[in-house]
Amino acid sequence: MSERAPLAPPRFPDMPDIPGVVLASGHCGIRTPGRNDLLIASLPEAATAAVRLTRSRTASPAVLWCKRVRRHRRARGLVVNSGNANAFTGQPGRAAVRTTAEAVADVLGCKPHEVYVASTGVIGEPLPLPEIVKAVPVIAAGGEAGWEAAAEAIMTTDTFPKGACAETSIDGRRVAIGGIAKGSGMIAPDMGTMLAFVFTDADLPGHVLDDLLGPLTDRTFNSITVDSDTSTSDTCALFATRAAPAETPIESADDVRLAAFREALEGVMADLARQIVRDGEGATKLVTVTVRDAARQAHARAVAFSIANSPLVKTAVAGEDANWGRIVMAVGKAGVPVRAERVGISIGGIPVARGGSVVPGYDEAPVADHMQGSEISLEVSLGAGTADATVWTCDLTHGYIAINADYRS
Repeated sequence: MSERAPLAPPRFPDMPDIPGVVLASGHCGIRTPGRNDLLIASLPEAATAAVRLTRSRTASPAVLWCKRVRRHRRARGLVVNSGNANAFTGQPGRAAVRTTAEAVADVLGCKPHEVYVASTGVIGEPLPLPEIVKAVPVIAAGGEAGWEAAAEAIMTTDTFPKGACAETSIDGRRVAIGGIAKGSGMIAPDMGTMLAFVFTDADLPGHVLDDLLGPLTDRTFNSITVDSDTSTSDTCALFATRAAPAETPIESADDVRLAAFREALEGVMADLARQIVRDGEGATKLVTVTVRDAARQAHARAVAFSIANSPLVKTAVAGEDANWGRIVMAVGKAGVPVRAERVGISIGGIPVARGGSVVPGYDEAPVADHMQGSEISLEVSLGAGTADATVWTCDLTHGYIAINADYRS
């Protein structure tokens, strides 16, 4: 593992106990000896599931498997390997996913379609399937337990394990939420080379989980970018053990009793999403891009991502250069209607441009001071409506090139 990223949180959080969730991690032979590379999560018989997956046209066999099994909205297990994406591996790769799911199903006493599968790592290399199948019962029975070990087992170029949690209530009864994620590079909407697994003991049917997960994924994992590259392997799954029943069944995501739960779930997902950006390959600064007053939310997102993905903007942030002209450039190339005389730009809350030109009496000094910090705020008003969007990204440094040039070595 590389040196811990400068934007990393001080420590892994104290995660809650979620009845019915058992996490076991171990080594199956993909990574170097001594580094865990396989996670197995077991869930109770009543558990439900929802998943969001990459829209990459070269999606991995694990993603295609999850697309098929998600219609059942049930889950008894999850198996994740790191170090090998099992992508672009043809029929052997598809067979490897099925065989892995069958091996886990045998251990958990369930059907293969109740096992979700995810892989992350190098593209185009076959999985060491015999080693994985051999390791599954060993890890399931006596692997390293706990959230932090699970988060470490799914890492690739990550420099720190990522976890987040919350406690809330439904019908006055305590409900816990806990999640882990991995991701550092190849991060863009459709979730990047990102895996995220969130668990709760809330008593929610699969269709409710699905209706919750979609919009929240768009506002969190689909609102981050490190390098604009979308992976073959993106998976975001939400599992509910149903161990904390509500007074009466909840059958709709619009049930008013879910308001606090929805807010807490979004908080966990947003925390994990920002941790991925904080661990962006070579990153030294977390950048929040907010676009307001757009005619449509799609316009706001397009402009925000145009800014967040611009190499010129990202290198200016890395160099602590208050070159707001690069933001103007990114707004103009976003492909949405923009009237320059209505555009306003602020950096760190300080207005720098308004009405199509620099603000009168502009003083660059406080903006330059803001650029020297570790968290940068870029805000644009389009003056065309009331829609807004927020995107998180990071700077682009020499470290990104070094990490990716040496990725396979």
